[in-house]
Formats: sequence, structure tokens, C-alpha cells
Amino acid sequence: MKEIKCPNCGTVIPVDDADFAAILNQVRTEEFDAEVNRRIEEAKRLLKAEEAKKQALEAAEAAKEAAKLDARHKEDLSKKDLEIEKLRQQIAGWEQGKTLELEAARLKAEQKAADALNQKEAELRKKEEEISRLITDAANERKNAAERVQAILDTHKVEKESLEKEVELYKNFKAKRSVKLLGEDLEQHCYTLYNQTLLPVMPNATFSKDNVAVKEGDETKGSKGDFIFRDKEDGIEYISIMFDMKNESDAAVNKKKNADFFDKLDKDRKKKECEFAVLVSMLEMDNDLYNNGIVSVPGYEKMYVVRPDNFIPIITLLVQTSKKALEYKKALAIAKQQDMDVTNFEDSLQKFRDSFKKSVQYAGDRFKEAIDGIDNTIKSLEAIKKSLQVSEGHLITANNKVDALKIRQLIKNNPTMTAAFEEARAQKAQQELEEGPDEQ
Repeated sequence: MKEIKCPNCGTVIPVDDADFAAILNQVRTEEFDAEVNRRIEEAKRLLKAEEAKKQALEAAEAAKEAAKLDARHKEDLSKKDLEIEKLRQQIAGWEQGKTLELEAARLKAEQKAADALNQKEAELRKKEEEISRLITDAANERKNAAERVQAILDTHKVEKESLEKEVELYKNFKAKRSVKLLGEDLEQHCYTLYNQTLLPVMPNATFSKDNVAVKEGDETKGSKGDFIFRDKEDGIEYISIMFDMKNESDAAVNKKKNADFFDKLDKDRKKKECEFAVLVSMLEMDNDLYNNGIVSVPGYEKMYVVRPDNFIPIITLLVQTSKKALEYKKALAIAKQQDMDVTNFEDSLQKFRDSFKKSVQYAGDRFKEAIDGIDNTIKSLEAIKKSLQVSEGHLITANNKVDALKIRQLIKNNPTMTAAFEEARAQKAQQELEEGPDEQ
């Protein structure tokens, strides 16, 4: 067993003979051998030179220098031995250092290669994980996309079916409207519809036949309408509508027009002191003007034309709006009972009525525009929504005008009415003072 000692740190490394020989073989290069040979030859040359010098000195000095020469020769030999030993030690240390350097270089190279391999393996694992994640994400995204597409398709299908049903409903309604109503009396149809729809929610209102013919001026024969709708609240009538129903067979030769009945309807309204006049008509079925909602008749005060499907809506609309003016009608009734000057009061109320009429007429026009799209395409249903929203806005405006119209505004320029209301408030305050607070 051989030992190799590090010349720097002094560490001793035991190696077997085979490994030692292999290490020596690794470091014994041609340069190493050449250097050793050179030094040996140099040593030999020096020895020869010294030998020659010695022989020359011996020959020159002869015996005198024999002792000195012998001592010097021994000294030189000793120096040469020391130098050779020193060279041998240097060679051994150099061989040992070279071996350690090689081993360290080999271990360092192996560690570097192992680190590089581990890094490559880590990068490979990371890439494999990234690829796996991307594959999973792609699969999930495909699944989610398919679910979203299916949801959109399902929603579209439901919306399409709903729209198709709605369009079909309107088509069937329009088709059945003439078939149904021509098969029965229009007046009876409206009367039945009223009893089924409005009578349960407006039990105090009346919807009765107009059976009394009234003559006017040079008329030889009086006239009357078909139905009169009236309703009261607190004993005050706040709405009255004169109805006339017109229908004819498709086979009729002389076709009538709605305009043929406007004058008579207006006269009947005035004879029976009704506020509104409504013509429920099945005439001019090919005229889109009358097929698309509530139509305000130009040139006639508070007159409207509707198809039978808008019979209930026109009553509801006029009732809701007229109720807004009920407070003012109550005040007007009190004023009339007290024989007061109500000129300014009635003017203010008339302004409100005119404003309301314009709002209703505008709403009817927008309603016509909305209904007009139903028969065209499903896309026009959005136009219906927008038009109805505009119509609703104008109705809200009309309602706001009613809400904004206060008693104080109506009697502002009427000293008589102002004094009457002041007196009424004073009497009420005096009565409350006399009665005292309510007992709990």
C-alpha cells in the first residue's frame, strides 16, 4: 500500500500499488522524462567536469593538494548527493501534486457533469409539468367553450321559440280577430269582455246600453250611441265615455269607413255629456292606421278609434288618467255648489286636459309604430319595446303634469275661489279646536 502526501496541506492519501502505478503512468509524460534525463545528463556532465578539474588539479598540485582534493571531492560528492536527493524529493512532490490536481480536476469535472445532468433533468421535468398543465388547461378550455356555446345555443333556442310563439300568437290573434268577432255581435262581445275583465275590479262603475235617442236642432230623428261607461268616486263623476261599435261582413258590397261615423259619435258624446268618445271598429281591416293600437282622431275632441283587442286597454288608460284629475273635479264641484266664479279654475283644468290629450295622442302614435313591427320580423320586437318605453315616458309626463297641478295653482288668479278655500280651512280649524284632541 502506497501513500501520497499533499505538499500544501499535508493530507496523506493511501493508495494501493496498482492505483499508484496508474497515477505515475498518468503523470509520466514525455516532458517529464525529458526533464529527468536532462537533469541526469547535466549531473553526469558536471560530474565529468569536476572529475576532469580534479584530475587537472591533482596533476598540477600533485601531492600537495591531494588531501584538499580528496576533501573537496568528498564535499562535492556530498553536495551532489544532496542535490540529487533534493531533485528526487522535488520529483516525488511534483508527481504527488500532479496526481492530486488530476484527481481534483476529475472530481470537479464529474461534479460539474452531474450538476448539469441534474439541471437538465429538472428543466425536463418542469417542461413536462408545463406541457401537462397546458394540455389540461386546453382540455378544460375546450370543455368550458363547448358548455358556453351550448348554453348560448340553448338560450337562443328558448328565445327563438318564445319569439316565434309570440309572433304566432299575434298572427293567430289578428287572424282570429275577424273570424271570431264576425261570428258574433261586436256589441255583445265588448259587453261580455267588460263584465269578465273590468266589472270584478270596478264594481261601482257602469257600462250600459245607450237606449235614449236625443234630438238636436233640426233633427227629425234622434240619435244615440251603443254604450256609455261612467264611474264615480265620493259621489263625483270623474270619467264618462261614449262608445260606438261598428262591424261589417267581408262580403259587404258598400264598405264603410271609420270616418263616416266620427260626426255622429261626437254629437252623441255631447248630447249625453260624456267626456270621451271611443269608436270600437272592425271597419277598414286593411288600414294599418287602425291596426296598430289606440288612434286619436284629429279634429275631434277626446275621440279615439280602437280595435276590439284594445277595448279594455282604452278604458283602463282613460280611467287611470282621469283619476289624477279627480281632486280638481271635487274642488270644482264644491265651487259650483257654492255658486262661485270658477272661470280661472276651469281654464286651468282645461289646460291640463289639452296637455293630457296631446300626451295620449303621442302615446297612441308611438304605440302604432311599435305594433307595426309585429307582422314584419322578430327583430321588430325590440322596436316595440323602445316605442312602448317612449309611450310610457309620455304617459308618465302626463301623470307628472297632473301631480304637479295643485289647487293653489288653479285658484291663483281667482279671488273668489281663494277666499272660499281660506274660509273652508278656517272653519275646519275652528271645528277641530272645538272638538279638542281625540281621546285615546
